[in-house]
This record gives sequence, structure tokens and C-alpha cells, in this order.
Amino acid sequence: MKSSLKDTLRTDLNESRRARDRVRTLVLSTTLAELRNREIETGQPLDDDGVRSVLARAIKQRQDAAAQMTRGGRTDLADREKEQEEVLRSYMPPDLSEDDVRALVREIVADGAGHIGGVMSVLMPRIRGRFDGKRASAIVREVLA
Repeated sequence: MKSSLKDTLRTDLNESRRARDRVRTLVLSTTLAELRNREIETGQPLDDDGVRSVLARAIKQRQDAAAQMTRGGRTDLADREKEQEEVLRSYMPPDLSEDDVRALVREIVADGAGHIGGVMSVLMPRIRGRFDGKRASAIVREVLA
């Protein structure tokens, strides 16, 4: 039986603790706490898609923090944020290219969605965490034009 993404995170946390990998331990324990908080908010356990959603948000937070640190001249802290981001990315599916997203948009439009809101509502769950939403919106506008 395939283990859930959450189980994989727990197993990897225990392995990182045994290996005394401080960065990985910090990131995974923080992420598991965020998952528990999200489960409490929703009142139900998260499936793999819910876990990926939390991971995507955590990745975005680290990207934003790294950008702020870089602007503030703190490259040491920015590097730490980027290192944590890479740990989280290892649990996400591979990123999509613009061509992949463009093909998905064409498929959604062919299925009958004719306005940006309709296309985005179908597209975003399929690309969440694997492609930037703002860039996806630009592609949707381009295809619908």
C-alpha cells in the first residue's frame, strides 16, 4: 500500500532527527505543525492534495522571506530560507513548464470554459504548487484573447 505524503513527512522527520540534520528537522517539524493546524481548522484529516497545498504555501512564504532578506542585504538569512525551500520542494511534484500549462488551458477551454474565472477555477487545483498563479493567469488571458 502506498503511504500518504503526510506519513512520508513523519518518517523523514524521524530519519532527519536520527541523522542530526538540523535544517531538515526544523523544516519538517514546522511543516507537520502547519498540517496539524490546517486539519484543526478544517475539522478533518488532509489528503495528499491538502498536504501539497500547505507545502506550496510554505514554499511561497520562504521565497518571499528570501527576497526580503536579499533586499535587506542579509544574504546569509536568504540562503537559509532558500535551503528550507529546497527541502520542501523535494516533496512536491515536478514543476510545470509554460507549454504544459498552455496545453492544460487549451484543454479546459475545449471542454467549454470560455471566461477567465471558469478556466482559472479548473486550472488552479491542477497546477497548485507546481506553477505560479500569476503567470498562469497571464497564459489564460493570452489563450482566451
